[in-house]
Amino acid sequence: MGSADAPAIRVPVGEDSERWASRATSRRVLLVVHNVTSAGRLLDVLPLFHDDFRVQLLVTSTESSAFQAGIGELFTELGLPVLPWEQALATPVALAIAASFGGQLQGIQGKLAVLSHGVGYTKKLSEPRAASREPRAASREPRAASREPTFGLSPEWLLADGKPFVDGLVLSHPEQLERLRRVCPEAERASVLAGDPCFDRMLAGRSHRERFRRALGVRQGQRLVVLNSTWNPESLFGNGGGEDVLPSLLPRLTSELPTDDYRLAAVLHPNIWYGHGPGQIRVWLDRARRGGLALIDPVHAWRQALLAADVVLGDFGAVSYYAAALDIPVLLASAAQDRLDPEAPLATFVQEAPRLDPHGPLRDQLEGLLARHRPSAATSPAEYVSSAPGASAALLRRLFYLLMDLPEPAAPALLEPLPLPPYDPPPRTAPLNVRTRVRGADVTLERSTGHPYDAVGETHLAVHEDTRDPGSLAPADVIFRAGRPDDPRLGGPEEWTAEVLRRYPHCSLAVYVTGPHSCAVRDREHGVLRLSAGPGADADPAAYASALHAWLAGGGAVAPGGTTLRVHAAGRVHPVTVTPATPPAGPSRSAAADGPGSPGAEWPFPA
Repeated sequence: MGSADAPAIRVPVGEDSERWASRATSRRVLLVVHNVTSAGRLLDVLPLFHDDFRVQLLVTSTESSAFQAGIGELFTELGLPVLPWEQALATPVALAIAASFGGQLQGIQGKLAVLSHGVGYTKKLSEPRAASREPRAASREPRAASREPTFGLSPEWLLADGKPFVDGLVLSHPEQLERLRRVCPEAERASVLAGDPCFDRMLAGRSHRERFRRALGVRQGQRLVVLNSTWNPESLFGNGGGEDVLPSLLPRLTSELPTDDYRLAAVLHPNIWYGHGPGQIRVWLDRARRGGLALIDPVHAWRQALLAADVVLGDFGAVSYYAAALDIPVLLASAAQDRLDPEAPLATFVQEAPRLDPHGPLRDQLEGLLARHRPSAATSPAEYVSSAPGASAALLRRLFYLLMDLPEPAAPALLEPLPLPPYDPPPRTAPLNVRTRVRGADVTLERSTGHPYDAVGETHLAVHEDTRDPGSLAPADVIFRAGRPDDPRLGGPEEWTAEVLRRYPHCSLAVYVTGPHSCAVRDREHGVLRLSAGPGADADPAAYASALHAWLAGGGAVAPGGTTLRVHAAGRVHPVTVTPATPPAGPSRSAAADGPGSPGAEWPFPA
């Protein structure tokens, strides 16, 4: 339903609102949402009004963006009064805050502050159709005809009747002010240097990097590769900028990068996510997801994924620049510059950043990038992201309350810390090619969804029971799944493993992963065995089971009192204790039976 169809609200603003509102407030603050992308920056600054009983927050959508999906859900999550756009234009407010220039912002009845929703103002974007800006299109004088306007930093976006209609144009660095002076000096008096709240939240969240990594299921020794794409046809996700690398790149990533050495996550621009639909994105990336690719919430969790990353495989979007500013190695899979202001620091970064060879060995390129990476110099991207790192909350609140003509609250201005995402790493259900080398009790192991051309060692096939291709279960040497030890649907480890060996005669080892560091296995010759991670071990229990399979196939035998294998994976040695199972306790056995604090009692975990 568009704003023209939505009824005007009556509380806390509207006709006779004073009759129905429980509290009278002296100031109204209107958050103006263009799309979900711009809303992200408004969410950053929302805490600056916390606990102030003098302020009533309102929200509206200009409905001027082509990307309208997701806004309704976002408004529901916010729980603020939603004004239809026509009512928002007719309602006097003390302050309106936007993070985009879409819609007839010059019609707002109140002071207007505009923030960038990216890393400064970097994109070239032709002015919108006159229909969306009619009140000032006729009076605007042509200017800078030889260059395409920079979105948010040019007369085409900042002036109405030759005058700036923005009361507070928030810039994050003086270089933006220099560009503004050259192309639109009339707007200089409205500009304010106030830092970057998005970057400040990431800087504050750096200390939680290991927690963010664990939330994504990244184990010790693993490297997290974050695929990042901005929106538009020339982006990494797009297929209109020359070679379409993504369809061939995704399966190669899960095939060439060993499962136990790497984890993969994708951070897609909200305009991709909501433009094509989350369901369509999941359909397009299904095979990659079954290979272990995690899809990251583009509103609430992308910054945490970026902080957790070891390397970013990206394009010319803001997230790649933020990554470089955080000293994360970046490899560009798409480096189109036609959409960038050539004077913006992002354009210089894209021009100089290392490029991905989509046809070359991926692992070698990533390892080479990591080996060559050195901490950035003083002229790194971090210098140009913000001239006031860590200070945006204080600077922005000062600006907002000055525009409202209201004294600031006495409490310090603070942003929200980045929340810890839920622990929900995707299970790898694609069949795994396993290469092993056995030397005594030492087993070197490497697993991937394909068989790299330079792979060495003995091989076997390990398949998740929930594989999309049930035909791969018949030739599997190892079949595994995860489950609670007392899951009545599966019957518990003893019953499930026995059923699997009966059903699949070729299978040598059935693996029931009971926790993030333990599993129960049944071998046709040795019966039920239990595997538990020793001190310092941190790999997938299904990998321990594949190592055990290789060791048993090579003639290994488990001693009555147990045996310790040393599993070499992800550049680490993982001691794993293998013990004969005690008599089964039946399907009602609980994870707590492993003992308080035991790894097997932890839940949930990736399979």
